[in-house]
Amino acid sequence: MINEIYENSNSRMKKSIDFFKKNISKIRTNRVSPSLIENIYINCYGTSVPLSKLSNILSEKSNILKINVFDNNIIKKIEQAILSSDLGVNPQIQENYIRIEFPKLTEARRFELIKLINKEAEQNIISIRNIRRDANEKIKKLIKAKTIGKDEDKKFQEVIQNLTNSRIEDTKKILKLKEKEIKKI
Repeated sequence: MINEIYENSNSRMKKSIDFFKKNISKIRTNRVSPSLIENIYINCYGTSVPLSKLSNILSEKSNILKINVFDNNIIKKIEQAILSSDLGVNPQIQENYIRIEFPKLTEARRFELIKLINKEAEQNIISIRNIRRDANEKIKKLIKAKTIGKDEDKKFQEVIQNLTNSRIEDTKKILKLKEKEIKKI
């Protein structure tokens, strides 16, 4: 029973960190990534489809993305979706692909992005701590049901605390790497 609680907590904490990584990967640095635009949705074929399913997105240079569209009939719809996104870029249609050049980040924008990723990191840390709290509450229920003793409770709380500290440290490392990426000129 204790192992199940530990494995469940560990799994949830890993998922939380993966979600955090995915969220901050969408935040632009000086090197643009296809993840910035792959989840822009385009209304075509009677439904809303992510750009990643309609094209191949390549990083051409550090500040240029090239979108090779699979169906040229929807190239204008893709352009409109990019224009209506909050990226503030101007896509250029060339024959069968779209080229997007991103401007260099200003110092003020870098500062805003660093604040944003710090906020994301703090949310992730809160999530990890909530998972720890849930695990400790489950253990307390086992103690009340007299399934486990108080000695096991103390050992488990220590194990869960070490896991929590480790996952928080992982979050902080990911944060520092992303901050470094944003600060890099």
